[in-house]
Amino acid sequence: MTLKEFRLPDIGEGIAEGEIVAWKVTPGQSVKEEDEFVEVMTDKATVMITAPFDGVVKELRFKEGDVVPVETVIAVFEVGAVGTAAAPAPAPAHAPAVGAVLTPTPRAQAKTAEFVQAEPGKVLAAPATRRRARELGVDLHQVAPTGPSGRITNEDLERHLAGVTLPTSVVPAAIQRTASPPSAAAATKPVAPATKPQVAPPRPPIAVAPAPAGAAEERIPFRGMRRKIAEAMTRSKHTAAHFTYVDDVNVTKLVAMRKEAKALFAEQGVNVTYLPFIMKAIVEAHRRFPAMNASLDEATQEFVIKRYYNFGIATDTEQGLIVPVIKDVDRKSIAHLAWELQDLAARTRDGKVGVDQLQGGTFSITNAGNIGGLFATPVINFPEVAILGVHAIKKTPVVAADGSIVVGDVMYLSVSIDHRLVDGATGARWMNVVKDCLENPTRLLIGSL
Repeated sequence: MTLKEFRLPDIGEGIAEGEIVAWKVTPGQSVKEEDEFVEVMTDKATVMITAPFDGVVKELRFKEGDVVPVETVIAVFEVGAVGTAAAPAPAPAHAPAVGAVLTPTPRAQAKTAEFVQAEPGKVLAAPATRRRARELGVDLHQVAPTGPSGRITNEDLERHLAGVTLPTSVVPAAIQRTASPPSAAAATKPVAPATKPQVAPPRPPIAVAPAPAGAAEERIPFRGMRRKIAEAMTRSKHTAAHFTYVDDVNVTKLVAMRKEAKALFAEQGVNVTYLPFIMKAIVEAHRRFPAMNASLDEATQEFVIKRYYNFGIATDTEQGLIVPVIKDVDRKSIAHLAWELQDLAARTRDGKVGVDQLQGGTFSITNAGNIGGLFATPVINFPEVAILGVHAIKKTPVVAADGSIVVGDVMYLSVSIDHRLVDGATGARWMNVVKDCLENPTRLLIGSL
């Protein structure tokens, strides 16, 4: 029998370290080569690393949540050995739900800690699901889970909500003052005019539902995707000099064009959204103002203008915000972009997007239009110089060319720009090009000279 060390491999170009998200094995467990071994998160993606040998896991040198430099020994295997005890059940193949607290417990004759889930009855749910449940006042213990290992998904929460009907009288009954009906004698007795203001009797206290049983706080380990997002946002805000420019866009013609395109490709299973049209409009604006499709190389102190168009699309997932990249937008049709956006979004939410699809972006787009709101000020995806926020399309009174007021489809666009590299006037002129292309979408099909 031989002891072999296993070092954290070089996961990708430019990756210097990784965070241990979840061990899929425990010390003493027998494994085979290519078995799932450890889930590691980098600045680019979360990857599953498989076991390099057949043997027994002798030692795990780091705990979940630790950040480990590449080429550091993370585990020791006993090769050629056979586990003497029954192998523990492997951890689930997906990343552990945030909120499933992992705590060390002593393990006999072992130098490292074994991790087990504390509070076996604890509800498993992603942070976004927990947040929505809190906002809606839903006790997650009452929601039937369908996700892996009993995790409650957003869909579970929606199904639960759809099946609950709250009586409309609950709140009014809780706050209305009760009063006894007047007696018959009092009803017929004349009432003398009041000589002084009548003071209303004090209101009874508003009924408040009792607090739910259990702890009033929930502590969630700040690690994994949430910590990576926090690090990226902090770096961007502390480095780039943000300013945001907002304009409204009359997309009445675009709404009609997109409706036709959606019907045309529905039979092929492709959902044509507004985003492909917006991406093509951005390409046109970038060609006229290339400083918006650029980044700052801080190491060489060079302003790098990109002559290719790779757009990152902010995607909301249960693990947090992930930005996969659509490459060569300028060379693809609107239909092709629609298909690729649909495919990439599905794979991103399922955790199947590759590292190469999270790199190489030159500009980012974040779309909150399906959620609502008027507009927002997005945070730049550093080291890019700008990001476009796309917002809801709403029916709005607009002034037609002849001066009449008609109902049109209007949306807001908000672009955040690094003022160190791009002037406000450039950003405004860039937005004017995007606006013109979306208000006259035939330009997107004809192109420019």
